[in-house]
Amino acid sequence: MKLKFLNKGSKVTSYLIIVLIISVILAFFRLPFILLAFLGLNSIYLGRLINGLIDEKNLNENNIENLSININNNIRDNLFNLIYPVCMLNLNGDIIWYNKSFEKLFAVNDANGSNLVSVVRGIALDKVLKCDKKYYQRIKVKKLIYEVYGKMVIQDSKTHFCMVYFNDVTYLSEKTKESIILIEVDNLNEAVKSTDENIRPLLAAEIERALNQYANSMDAMIKRYDYGKYILSVDDNVIEAQIKKKFDILDKIRDIDFGNEIDVTLSIGVGRGRNTPAKNYDDAARAKELALGRGGDQAVVKNDKEISFFGGNTKELEKRTKVRARVVARALKELVYESNQVYIMGHKNPDMDCFGAALGIASVVKGLGKNVKIVLDDNINAIDIFLEKISNKREYSDLFISPKDAKITIDSNTLLILVDVHNKGYVMDSELVEMSNKVVIIDHHRRSPDIINGAILTYLEVYASSTSELVTEIVQYMLDKPKITKLEAEGLLAGIYMDTKNFTFKTGVRTFEAASYLRKLGADTIDIKKIFSNDLENYITKAEIIKSAKVEDNIAIAICPPNVKDTVTAAQAADELLNITGIKASFVFVIIDDNIYISGRSFGDINVQVILEALDGGGHMTMAGTRLKGVSLEEALTMLKKSIKENLGEGE
Repeated sequence: MKLKFLNKGSKVTSYLIIVLIISVILAFFRLPFILLAFLGLNSIYLGRLINGLIDEKNLNENNIENLSININNNIRDNLFNLIYPVCMLNLNGDIIWYNKSFEKLFAVNDANGSNLVSVVRGIALDKVLKCDKKYYQRIKVKKLIYEVYGKMVIQDSKTHFCMVYFNDVTYLSEKTKESIILIEVDNLNEAVKSTDENIRPLLAAEIERALNQYANSMDAMIKRYDYGKYILSVDDNVIEAQIKKKFDILDKIRDIDFGNEIDVTLSIGVGRGRNTPAKNYDDAARAKELALGRGGDQAVVKNDKEISFFGGNTKELEKRTKVRARVVARALKELVYESNQVYIMGHKNPDMDCFGAALGIASVVKGLGKNVKIVLDDNINAIDIFLEKISNKREYSDLFISPKDAKITIDSNTLLILVDVHNKGYVMDSELVEMSNKVVIIDHHRRSPDIINGAILTYLEVYASSTSELVTEIVQYMLDKPKITKLEAEGLLAGIYMDTKNFTFKTGVRTFEAASYLRKLGADTIDIKKIFSNDLENYITKAEIIKSAKVEDNIAIAICPPNVKDTVTAAQAADELLNITGIKASFVFVIIDDNIYISGRSFGDINVQVILEALDGGGHMTMAGTRLKGVSLEEALTMLKKSIKENLGEGE
């Protein structure tokens, strides 16, 4: 009898050894929930086996009972101390047992008898009690994501329980740690061609070496996918370091000197913080396009919610080829032919560049035989002198239309051409843009994040001195012999004259070619000079503004007196301040109808665009502006000084 018992006891021992081996294997392969289920079921089975032995062999009842208690306690302790939260429910959803991890996660002292719904917020009890893993659900607890599901535990034919597992899957919902960087050498061809022929390969090799070294410093994957274009895959933590350095690779590339007359610059687009690398790539592509549209030599970092800019302190390089101008002209010509009518609109408070460009486009649209209107509101202070000259001509009597009337007469086949503006916040009437199915943009300002989306044709060239210069080139390709009148030519030339400050700023070969063409059409430079002449009262007002200027670190800040109610005078005063020795940049404030306008000007050493862009403005390196709402003059001054301090740190 004793030997037979020992055989049964050996069977129990062998069974325990097998359970132990399987448990070790499951733990090795990191299958905690299968291990839990395995231990739970075997604890029940082992209890039955021991009870069977007791009944069958009438063994010492106390010894066997102690053995069963010890084994079950050991297994229960393993479950109790498991790092994953676990609890057991009856079929009503009441908690009858839970482990330490569950107790800690849900901060409960005595949850026995409580319903699971009252302890775990957001849990769907009906899904849990299905006791099937396919009915799992995800809940958020203390910033962690748990995958919750139940599994049936059967004690006997009449007693069922549900074991509930909480699997931490936070890592699955985290955003990707991989960021994408796209790099394009802005002017590789031009820089190489400006170098001695024998040294050209060395220059190209040095650029390649510098970019590879830059990638290696970040432990990034780098791949050249086109001439002068690279893609990098990098850990997102590295991007933070680059932001702190303000992407100093821009300066390192610009410092490369192999006798090249043109500095090498980069446009960098960074996409980060999205759920997939593909989405980060899309953001990087948009960021790089934005960097290129703003003149290059800068890095743009884009995530799902915001865009940040770094660099941008190199003047735009003029493109000598007119291929793009010809392509745009032909495309615009086709769009005009396909439309019933054409509306031309500029920015709020239009200046002579805006109005001259609109007048030039209107002239060529008329030549193509289409009805055309220029949209104008009542804010015409900057163009009133020239507009008065036009109003005396019969052929222009029906050329203008108000935004209100335009919105009434616009239809699905109306072409809306926007000149000298591309961002939503500065267009004369944003509702008219939204109503139009066909929008064309012609502008020379650096690309803004607030660009109007959905345009069927965008001609945005930051190298150009003015929009009037761009239009002067376009009209020559839209018609073989465009019939531009002397007055229209003067409007275009006045636009170039104004934005170049009498051909001083941002002038290139194509600027003078456009001016020469307009001069051939009869544009009178004396008449243009009269457009920008000042009366005595205006001259005295500007003198008062200049007198109020305070200069610090070669930057002048002035405030217009209360009687000034237009931005033109403020802009002219900002220009005049640059004529004073030692002043590299100027900012002039003017208050109009509870709004504060700031006009910024510089010689290019200080980038007024990025300074005012931080205040929701925009423009060029040498000429920019912004409007502030709901702030006092003192607050506006503080905001400007803060932006100057932050951006001067980038060498802007």
